Amino acid sequence: LKPTLTKPGSVVLEESFSGGELGKSYVANKGDWQIKDEVLVGREKKEDLHAAVLTLQQPHRNSAIRFSFRLDGATGFNLSFNHAKGHLFRIAVSESDLTLTKDADKKDPNSKPKALAKASGKFDSGQWHTLLVETQGDKVSVQSDAGAKLDVQEPTLDVEKTGFRFVMRGESLLLDDFTVWSVAP
Repeated sequence: LKPTLTKPGSVVLEESFSGGELGKSYVANKGDWQIKDEVLVGREKKEDLHAAVLTLQQPHRNSAIRFSFRLDGATGFNLSFNHAKGHLFRIAVSESDLTLTKDADKKDPNSKPKALAKASGKFDSGQWHTLLVETQGDKVSVQSDAGAKLDVQEPTLDVEKTGFRFVMRGESLLLDDFTVWSVAP
C-alpha cells in the first residue's frame, strides 16, 4: 500500500512485536493483550463487557499508520482516533466492509455519531490483511490490501490527536507490523 494523501516523513514508531512485552507507548485498557510468536494477540474478557481495548499513545495532528491484522475469532475491530476532549472518529473493520464514523461529542447531549464513508471489502477470518490510514488536516484516507478505500474530508477532524486505539469485539484479534510516520502540515 502506497500513501495517496500524505508524504510520510520520519518513522515515529516501528513495531514487529519481536520482544516479549509491550513497549511504553502501549496501554492495555481492557481485555488481555500479549505478544505470542512475534504477533500481538488481543482477547476479550467477559468482565470487560466483551471488548478488548489497546491504546497506542502517539500524539499527532497529521500522520500515517500502517499495520497488519487477522480476525481470529473477532467479528471486527475499530481503529479509533481520539483528541484531548474524547472520541473523535473511528474506522470500523468487519469481515465485509470498512466504515469511517465521526464520533458523537459526549459533552453535547444532542450530538450523534455520523457515518462519513463506507466501502465493501473482504476481510476473511484467519487471513492476514494490511490497512494504511493517513490523516492530513481535515482529510482522512484509508486503504486496504483487500481493495476497500475510503476518502473523507471533514473540518472537525483537523485537531491534535492523542494517539490510536484498537477496540476489538469477538474472540481474538492478531496485530503485527506497525509503522507510524510523521507527516508535515
